Formats: sequence, C-alpha cells, structure tokens
Amino acid sequence: MTVSATVSAPVNASPALAPTPNDDAQPRRFADFATFCDALDYAAAGDRGFNFHDARGVLARVYPFRELRADALIAAQRLIALGITPGARVALIAETGPHFAALFCGAIYAGAWPVPLPLPTSFGGKDNYIDQLAVQLASSDPALLVYPDELGAMCAVAAARQGCPAFGWSDIAAITPASADLPAADPDAICYLQYSSGSTRFPHGVAVTHRALMANLAGHSHGMEVRDGDRCISWLPWYHDMGLVGCFLSPIANQVSTDFLRTEDFARRPLAWLDMISRNPGTSISYSPTFGYDICARRVSSQTHVADRFDLSRWRLAGNGADMIRPDVMQGFVDAFAPAGFRASAFLPSYGLAEATLAVTIMPPGEGIRVELVEEERLSGAPRDLSRPARYRAIVNCGLPVRGMDVVIRGEHGEPLAHHHIGKVWCRGSSVMHSYFRDPDSTAAALVDGWLDTGDMGYLNSGGYLFIVGRAKDMIIINGKNHWPQDIEWAVEQLPGFHQGDIAAFSIETASGEEAPAVLVHCRVTDPAERLRLRDQIRDKVRAITGINCVVELVPPRTLPRTSSGKLSRAKAKRQYLSGEIAPYPVAA
Repeated sequence: MTVSATVSAPVNASPALAPTPNDDAQPRRFADFATFCDALDYAAAGDRGFNFHDARGVLARVYPFRELRADALIAAQRLIALGITPGARVALIAETGPHFAALFCGAIYAGAWPVPLPLPTSFGGKDNYIDQLAVQLASSDPALLVYPDELGAMCAVAAARQGCPAFGWSDIAAITPASADLPAADPDAICYLQYSSGSTRFPHGVAVTHRALMANLAGHSHGMEVRDGDRCISWLPWYHDMGLVGCFLSPIANQVSTDFLRTEDFARRPLAWLDMISRNPGTSISYSPTFGYDICARRVSSQTHVADRFDLSRWRLAGNGADMIRPDVMQGFVDAFAPAGFRASAFLPSYGLAEATLAVTIMPPGEGIRVELVEEERLSGAPRDLSRPARYRAIVNCGLPVRGMDVVIRGEHGEPLAHHHIGKVWCRGSSVMHSYFRDPDSTAAALVDGWLDTGDMGYLNSGGYLFIVGRAKDMIIINGKNHWPQDIEWAVEQLPGFHQGDIAAFSIETASGEEAPAVLVHCRVTDPAERLRLRDQIRDKVRAITGINCVVELVPPRTLPRTSSGKLSRAKAKRQYLSGEIAPYPVAA
C-alpha cells in the first residue's frame, strides 16, 4: 500500500499584522554554521521569522528572527546579571511563545545550557506535574527555573523541593541587563539539554553539542529538500525533540518562516491546524505524530464540506514521526481530506530520537507511505506454525539515513544482520548525542565505539530503507516467543468503539508464576453484564489474532497514563497497575 498528499495556505491575521514572508532576498543557508549562535545571527539579517496564533488560528504576534535575536541578547545579559555562567543549566517551561524563544536562545548566547521542560497536561493532574518537574530538576541541577507567570504556584513548589531559584517571565523582564562580554560559542560545547517525553521516573538528559545540532539540522533539511516558498506550520510542543529541534531550532538555522498553534489549542481545536495550512499561499511543511492525523480525520463529520473549508493542495510535506506510524490511520486521513486536495504522496515518514538530536532517517519527498507485509512469526522470531493461517502486520518504510548518518541492524550478540532480518537498530553520525548528563553508566551502555543503541527494533531492506517494528523494551515474551504490544492493542482497536490510546498491553506475572500479557482497556460501559461480555470479546479477539490468552482489565476512561508529548506510556501503565494506582472496574463472574 502506498499513500499520497499535499498542502496550501498562509495566515489569518488582524488587519494590523502582516506575517513574516515565506521568502526574502537573503540567500538560504542549510544550517552550515559552526554554532547555533551563528545560525541565529544569520537568520536575523533576513525578513523571515516566527508567527504565533491564538486558539482559533488567528495571527496574534509576529516575531521576526531579527527581533528574536535582539530579545535573546538582552535575555543573555539578564541571565548573566542573575549569576548565570557558561555551563550552567537554565530550566525553562517550554510554553510556545516569544518569552521561551528569547530565553532559550539567550541562555545559549550566555554559554549556558537551556533545559526545556514540559507544560502541564490535561490528563496528568497538578500533583503529577509537580512530581515530574521535580524529578527533571533534580536530574538537570539547574541554576534557576523560569516559567510562565500563570504556572507560578506549581513551578514554585517543584523548584523549592530542589532548592532551585524560580522566576516568572515578568520577573526576568524586570531584571536590569548586565553589560558583559558574551562568551564565544564553541562548536564542541554543549548547546542544550533535552529530556525525552518518557523520562519521568528515571530521566535521561540528552546533552547535544552545537556541532551535532547543526549536523542534524543540515541533514534533515537536505533530506526534506527544503526550497523557496516553503513555510512550516506546527502545533508540536517545544519540550519534545520533534517540536524543539524540528519546528523551533531548524526554522532558525534553515531560515524558514513558521506559524505556531499552541499544543493545548490544537488539542481543543485540531482542525485549526489544517485551517492554518490552508491559508498558506506557499508550500507547507508540517509534522505530526500518528495521533494528530487520527484526531483530525475523526473530528470531520460526514456533514463537513472539507473542500469548502480547507485547501490542502499545497501541503508539500506532511511529516510522520515520534511514534509508530499507522498506515490505516494515514489512509483514513487521506480518505477524509482528499476532497480538499490532500495528496498521499505528501506524507513523509521519518524515524529519529533525541539521542540522535532528531532525525535518523527520512523518506525521500514524494514517495509517500510505503509498507511491507511481514509475517507475525518473523516478528516473533519463532518458527512458522503451519497449523495456523499466516497473519501479517504492515510495517511502514521510514526512509533513508539522513546525510552524515549510518544505520545498521544488529543481532542479540551485536553481530550485523543481513537485509530483512529483524534486530536492534544502531546508528552512527555527526549528530549523535554527546552523552547522558551526569550518567556515565547509561552513556556507556548506549554509545559503543561511536555507535548509538537506539533501543528500537527494525530491519533494513536491500535498498537501505529502514523499517521500525517496535521498542525492544516493550516486547512481550511468552514461552520464548516475542509478541509486540502494538499487535495486541491493534487487535482490540478492531472492535467497535475503541481508538488508538484506549488500550495498553504489557507483560505481567500471573499467580501461577507464568508470564502473560495484560491488556488495560478504557471502558465506557456501566452495566456489569455488558462489561463481562466486552471483556470476553476482547480476550477472544486477542486470542484470534495473536494466538495467546491474556488478562483483560477494564479501566475508567482517561486512566491510562501519557508521556508529556501525549503518547501512551506502557511502562507507566504497568507500574501503576501493579502498584494499584490504576483500579480496574469489577466484572461480574
């Protein structure tokens, strides 16, 4: 199966505001700078920049790169006035807007390491958010925490636990700037510290140098074939690598005007994202995890006249990344928005991780989504059971390594594997992380002879394209056979009324001491007899598709935990289930 797509659109603005242009007279440079400071200095000489939109997608603030640079230089002097020195960490709550942008860049100009931290989410709760901040503050050991004024109460509690000074945006703005010489940026110095979305209990701060950042920004801009007329449109959070590196730092280093919708506004009005794309008169580049496309396709009703509301014919690159790419969801998006001009060939699958700065592989533009059907026995590593009909899973092609990156597949003992053999994905290149901050043991385990163990499983085909199968740590091993939680979760999703994110599968030890898969499922049914019928239906569906028996637990809606970027956290779901934090509904015997 292959899918295709497209884009069009600029900005809905008040009459007093004119968005930054897609193009200007300044020659574009593809992140060929020694440091990020050099990149922002160059971008500030042109007319492009950032454009921030309100919840309805209306342009509210135009922020050219020259203004960002000017504010960043002032922010650097204010941080120095607070005693910030080169190498100090500056923790910043990553609210999408000019305050964070200027402080992040200002910290880099001051030689400090900005550390973007998440905003609270609608599904986490106040206490969980404070706990998460406290853990990441303990790991990064910052000299101060800076936050949006409205989050002062929660951030102050988290900072106080770590003895860390805390300031609101307005507090920082009131500080008299110093008059100090800014340090010269070193290409091999750390540029920033990035925490992955899943790093809540045992966080790993990924330290990225200026050189690694520039290498990845250049590699993925060449891979995407960025061109004149392109404009980026994004709702992705700035505390996640795809939003921070791909949609905040990359537009600066590659001089691409960008329109931003805050993540929380996208969650409330996801179609505002497509409205912004539709208004772009040039060609659009916009990325989303699978669930973003799924939300939009499900939000459109049969009464919505998509061709009248949207014009997606100029959506040149519709990027997919950050989680497992679901071809069925992508096809559903195409079906919903083809009448608005969306072409499946615009889909741009990719694979990456914070430890590689961002991109490892990108599909060549125009090839769309391509899949290979793989027998489940091959995915499990078990010999073919001829007594059962063969079942297949569609594995998405995630593209070719970006410039400067090598990818290999290795077996259980580190040996290279041939094409179409599933193993651990390793990568090597100029944009691989420097280290995990203050964690030499984890660094040594992940970086071996210059190669990064990604922790993901996949294979390469004969053309060098990468196919990702799943996370090695998520694999469920029953009687020596491997089972992927995605296969179990997708089996349940085939039943009416269930969607992506409603199911979490992981292994547990039963009372008899045997390993078994547990499946937690959001249940919206109140009748006990109907719950029993639903539980049996789920168990039968999983057995029919995977051939294994499982423990099914029905849990209240919105119970399953998420990472800070909104993805299902199987590890946390397992931990909360075993500790009793997740209480299943009782089911009649």
